[in-house]
Amino acid sequence: MALDVRRLRERRWRSLSELDAGRRPSRALLVALVLASVSLITLDYHGGPDSPLEPARRAVGETLGPLEAASAAVVRPVTSIPGWFRSHDSLRAELAALEAENADLRSEVATSGYDRNRLEEYDGLTATAEGLGQALVPARVVALGPSQSFSRTVTIDAGSDAGVRPDQTVLNNDGLVGRVLRTTRTTATVLLVIDAGSVVGGRVGGSMEMGFLQGRGDLGDSGKLDLELVDEAEVPAKHDVVVTWGSQSGAPYVAGVPVGRVTAVFSSIRETSQRAVIEPFVDFGSLDLVGVVVPSGTSSDRAVVEADGSLR
Repeated sequence: MALDVRRLRERRWRSLSELDAGRRPSRALLVALVLASVSLITLDYHGGPDSPLEPARRAVGETLGPLEAASAAVVRPVTSIPGWFRSHDSLRAELAALEAENADLRSEVATSGYDRNRLEEYDGLTATAEGLGQALVPARVVALGPSQSFSRTVTIDAGSDAGVRPDQTVLNNDGLVGRVLRTTRTTATVLLVIDAGSVVGGRVGGSMEMGFLQGRGDLGDSGKLDLELVDEAEVPAKHDVVVTWGSQSGAPYVAGVPVGRVTAVFSSIRETSQRAVIEPFVDFGSLDLVGVVVPSGTSSDRAVVEADGSLR
């Protein structure tokens, strides 16, 4: 019995050995495959474009190339998703920056005329201070209309803290605006020369004749002044320029401020008097920047334009 078992095991071992030997390639076959691979590599390396393997390589490329392209087209949308998100965020940021820049440009275009006019007003006010030899406190007109019992007044944003006091001359780069009526710490009320209750001493530039200017209370094109000369025998010439006569101590009007130009002259035979119509240089319907004449060295909460045109 033991002998039969031993024989059975030997027979099974021989069968397994024969089966394994049949499955494993022979050593000679392995050597042949290695030699063939080395030969192909050598031929391909030294042959270059003229390599005998080039036709085979081209055939493989023509066969597999379309498959690779198709698979890449299928995979590309998936692999490009992260890049799409990155580029999308970048484009959104770029678009937002461009929109902000366009908004700034539109704002600059919209306000360029306004800013240019303000700059011209500042330059004109500086030149006026230098020409008159007077120090000026710059101020903005913040309200236009009736105030108290006066019909033609404006409110400016400079008051006692800026060195502004009642009975001071107010002008702009075009000419005489009016005089200060009253002040608070931060504002002042200005009576315009076109008010019906305003009387200003004037002098005709051509003849140096003196007279009195009185407003009609109208704005715009009808906002004229009437000039009556002290010497009734004198007849002012059309287009003569009228400037302020001036008051003692410069209050309420300093001398030499342009007021307007003679546009017409009327004579009264019965009263032997002359009345001239004066068109103001100032456009009272678009008042913005004005200057209040103050003594040199006045303490102010803002920059003061000195008589030499410098800022203090």
